[in-house]
Amino acid sequence: MDATTDARPLIRTSAHDDGVVELVLDRPEAMNAVSTAMARALTETGATLASDTSVRAVVVTSSHPKAFCVGADLKERNGLSDDELRAQRPGNRLAYRALLDLPVPTLAAVGGFALGGGCELALACDLIVAGERAVLGLPEVSVGVIPGGGGTQLLTRRIGWSRAADLIFTARRVGADEAYRLGLVDRVVPDPRIEALAIASTIAAHSPIGVRNAKAAMRAGIDLPLDDGLDVEDARWHDTAFSPDRAEGVRAFAEKRRPNWPGVS
Repeated sequence: MDATTDARPLIRTSAHDDGVVELVLDRPEAMNAVSTAMARALTETGATLASDTSVRAVVVTSSHPKAFCVGADLKERNGLSDDELRAQRPGNRLAYRALLDLPVPTLAAVGGFALGGGCELALACDLIVAGERAVLGLPEVSVGVIPGGGGTQLLTRRIGWSRAADLIFTARRVGADEAYRLGLVDRVVPDPRIEALAIASTIAAHSPIGVRNAKAAMRAGIDLPLDDGLDVEDARWHDTAFSPDRAEGVRAFAEKRRPNWPGVS
């Protein structure tokens, strides 16, 4: 399940037995800087995962020991004309949306640097698990652009206006402990990959239909007035409550055994 460009994979995936899929950013020679080809590979991989109903959670990791992703490939960008940069833009947007729009829970395992577009890849995930030496930031204004992979919107929603303004306007980097205090990351651990996979495995043990509908309700309702959000929740509740998963979950509880989820068909 590798997305390949010019005969080498830039995004690798590894499926675990419990339905967890590890999505590996695999351009280590460039510290996973997002090139045009890598953006295309991420879009293709996201589409494949989104259509696979056996997937229960996705963990985004890196093949580089000291970097999650350092953002856009500025060396490539330096050689682009204005017209070429405009032509590149839609593909880059699709790449970040491919991760943001996955219907299952997503976790970023951030070890080392997650800067610019790399931080935005993490922000596109539902949970961010950071290593103790992780460094995160959105330094785009220091090179004459602004965050363009969702950073201005996702960071503000995650940590609030003033904290997001501090990070974006100053372009400063923060270590794992400060990122945790700000709410930018959810856990700080010695090995973020192992921790994220463990969390994903816990998620994967629950009702696939329930988890997908819970995520859909949360995402759809987050910016709605409360009454409208509760209507969204109610619709997703009905989708779940009258599904085969609910019947199996109640039966398993009564029989004091683990559920054998029918899952998404």
